[in-house]
Amino acid sequence: MQAVQATVFGDPSVLAVREVPTPEPGPGEMTIDVTHAAVGLVDVFLRQGLLKGRPGMPQAPFVPGLEVAGTVRALGEGVSGFVEGERVVSMSAGHGTGGYASVYLAKALFVASLDGYDIDSALAVSVLPNAAMAHVALTRVSRMVKGESVLVHGALGGFSAAFPGIARQLGASRVVGTVRASKLDAAARSRLPYDRIVDSAEMTEALAGETFDVVIDPVGGELRTRSLDLMGPGSRLLASGNASGDWGHTLDSNDLWGRNVTVSGFNAGAYLPSVPDAIRPALEAARAALAAGLGATEIEVLPFSEAVTAHERMENRSLDGRLVLVPDRLA
Repeated sequence: MQAVQATVFGDPSVLAVREVPTPEPGPGEMTIDVTHAAVGLVDVFLRQGLLKGRPGMPQAPFVPGLEVAGTVRALGEGVSGFVEGERVVSMSAGHGTGGYASVYLAKALFVASLDGYDIDSALAVSVLPNAAMAHVALTRVSRMVKGESVLVHGALGGFSAAFPGIARQLGASRVVGTVRASKLDAAARSRLPYDRIVDSAEMTEALAGETFDVVIDPVGGELRTRSLDLMGPGSRLLASGNASGDWGHTLDSNDLWGRNVTVSGFNAGAYLPSVPDAIRPALEAARAALAAGLGATEIEVLPFSEAVTAHERMENRSLDGRLVLVPDRLA
């Protein structure tokens, strides 16, 4: 089968289209004929080798990609509720690899059907897996309840963009996003259900007098520290990534207890397998939110043969929504 392989760790040029063995499903698994594979920032981190020393992380050569959409190819032993040829979308089962391929091996628990839903496959793979993760993050980790307010950093990013729709679905009273100044024009065009999107560099002034019950931060760095000024007693900050690239940043624990705030980490790939009972409800909630129009985002589609370009654009931030790769035969 055709796949985009990271031949070694390094810059985007290490990505190359290769022929690799076609996987077969084992018990509890299925294979999916891929029509769309989402490109995420974690794919970039894995390809760069930034996470190679952590347990369970892939070693080169490997095929990047966490989420795919397509049709069921084959079902493994014990898998029910799906049929061959059914339209589906799959989120990562924790290994974080294999998506940039014409056939993807998925754990059935992490797959949702699209049959009967008027949801485009490119939109589904761009939004639904992240929306499911957002649902788990808000309900299981941040413990958001109806009526609370939510602040989302990197508001247009792949993971962040899933939060306003799910927060609305859960009854949030207000959802505000932040972006870099260069993204404000794109934010103004966005159809995501934010009440407001502000410049992250000026957020303290722009949001003066406001505090938020839940802060979603996949950006990190000094933005994480400045977020504390927009949190009141009992507020929760979810550290869910490091798009800033500031791997040495820390928070002062004395500041946390002094402000009476909580900071939690959320790594979906590591967390979701530990809460299997949360996955199906999260997928169903995400699908409902998407079907209700709460996940509209900008999407650009490129063929596998342009994976290098896709990763270059992820690195230089020259995009305002999601990038999706498709097998060259479908481009």
